[in-house]
Amino acid sequence: MAPFGVYVHVPFCVRRCDYCAFATWTDRHHLTVPYVRACERELVRAVADGMPPASSVFFGGGTPSLLAPELLAGILAATPREPGAEVTVECNPETVDTAKLRGYRDAGVTRVSFGVQSMTPHVLAALGRLHDAPAVPLAVAAASAAGFATTYSVDLIFGGAGEGLADWSATLAAVLALDPPPAHVSAYGLTVEPGTPLAADAARHPDPDDQAEKYELADELLAAAGLEWYEISNWARPGAECRHNQLYWAQGDYRGVGCAAHSHARTDHGARRWWNVRTPERYLDRMAAGVSPEAAGEDLDAGTRRLEAVQLALRTRDGVPIDALPGWADDPALASLVEPAGLGRLVLTRRGRLLANEVALRLQV
Repeated sequence: MAPFGVYVHVPFCVRRCDYCAFATWTDRHHLTVPYVRACERELVRAVADGMPPASSVFFGGGTPSLLAPELLAGILAATPREPGAEVTVECNPETVDTAKLRGYRDAGVTRVSFGVQSMTPHVLAALGRLHDAPAVPLAVAAASAAGFATTYSVDLIFGGAGEGLADWSATLAAVLALDPPPAHVSAYGLTVEPGTPLAADAARHPDPDDQAEKYELADELLAAAGLEWYEISNWARPGAECRHNQLYWAQGDYRGVGCAAHSHARTDHGARRWWNVRTPERYLDRMAAGVSPEAAGEDLDAGTRRLEAVQLALRTRDGVPIDALPGWADDPALASLVEPAGLGRLVLTRRGRLLANEVALRLQV
């Protein structure tokens, strides 16, 4: 059976970070229980409509770790899963302890992903994060005690205001020195999203050259620690890759549950994407009325789908077929960005990963 994913959006946060443009709210916590019950109903309807068992489930947000274990367990109980399914919960370090994480484990969670972002106090403050650096090893210790010693991930952001190269190097060193060390690390360059406090403050916008230097340092240090890159922003020990994200990059089918959640399904003529209404209030109203929470969607023809397939594959260590980049070996500029990867494929070099969007413009299908 082809892999199938379920994404559950948890839209509640204690505080919105300055760079965040996701569908999250800090003043809707009173809706938590009815929202969870609505997600359960959406899943029951999806199963009745033929949704297959999930090979991966991902709780994203927002701050999913604000959910009590019994609430998360209710959603998982409504989600049919294949044996051995991967179940991930995004967690902020300051929101978890051993008891909560054990509750998640008992509910069926197999993997937790900590939003660490930085281990440098002034960078955390500039990003608007609530936790401090000492909270991270405490969260990791709790995860280890709860059974996630080899299946926890760390998310990082580089390029924040006031972050020097030494700060970033110290963050990477501190993460790799965690006990136990992470099996998976994601590192993203800070991006400026319209409508955020970061967007309104040009003095805090990241510098592309600075981010390029920090990306190269991350790749060097993570590789030396045994974490191999498998997507531009993701590194893992062999076997610890995030299967849910791999499903996205392989154009697999998935069902989004909750407000603002996106879904994807292949069709006879291509594929269809659709997404739910954005706010939790509208989502609850739709579910209470017994109508679909879908807000809009789009159909993808076969040609569009083929192009997206190579664009996504380009970002991964599997790369793209050589014929997707005709003449690459005779173009010195392009030849420095890709290299043969065996089996008639090309993969981005480290420099190519920094310029992936430019390479993507050359793709042909």
